[in-house]
Amino acid sequence: MRKFKFLGAAAAGALAGLVNGIFGGAGGMVLIPSLRLLSPVQEDALFPISVTVMLPVCVLSLFLSSRAAPLPWSAAMPYLLGSALGGVLVGKFGQRIPALWLHRIFGVMILWGGIRYLW
Repeated sequence: MRKFKFLGAAAAGALAGLVNGIFGGAGGMVLIPSLRLLSPVQEDALFPISVTVMLPVCVLSLFLSSRAAPLPWSAAMPYLLGSALGGVLVGKFGQRIPALWLHRIFGVMILWGGIRYLW
């Protein structure tokens, strides 16, 4: 079992917050590998811990960015509703998908996003 490294975890959390603040999301992409390397938690607990950490970070980012510019709720609402529905579905049925396939799907999504932003 890995030993918990507090300073490393705090640094990873700070990096996740920076990524989330700069890009408006994606801090969890920093947290999951960091949690895997720096904490003794089991694989199935990584995602819930990441969501627990990122929720207040996202709320804080929303608050700070909405102070800088008004939030267009009418444009955001369809995405919010769709995301909530997707989150509920994955929360209910996601455990049936093998972890290897989730890793592969996530990797393809990251590659696709990176390639799309390069061009």
